[in-house]
Amino acid sequence: MKDTLKPGLTHTLRFTVTDAKTVPAIYPESDAIAGMPKVFATGFMVALLEWACIELMRPHLDPGEGSLGIHVDVSHTAATPPGMEVTVDAKLEAVEGRKLTFFVVARDEIDEITRGTHQRAVVVEEKFRSRVAEKAAKVKRA
Repeated sequence: MKDTLKPGLTHTLRFTVTDAKTVPAIYPESDAIAGMPKVFATGFMVALLEWACIELMRPHLDPGEGSLGIHVDVSHTAATPPGMEVTVDAKLEAVEGRKLTFFVVARDEIDEITRGTHQRAVVVEEKFRSRVAEKAAKVKRA
């Protein structure tokens, strides 16, 4: 990590919700979920918050470094239909070694839809990929 990765950094990310990011699309294998209203899914919303934090960090990481989401504590207080733009504001609140804590808030064109915190850990990408490959090799599928 570069020494420029410090509390106070901010990033704004904008995204227009599509049908592919609505509740029925998150688990189409489940008839209970597939039958739900077409509004921005919480799972996709969380990933959007992560994306904003990743973009905030990106210029401040060394080559070969990446990050992993390790904790999410957010609300989801308003429904957003497809076609609406969501704006995410992320602020780096704390750096504790390789653990970073962000404050995040997102709004659609009408309402605030979420606020809370997200934590990420900075990792060496090759080391992480190697560990995942080792784990996958331990499981044999028929």
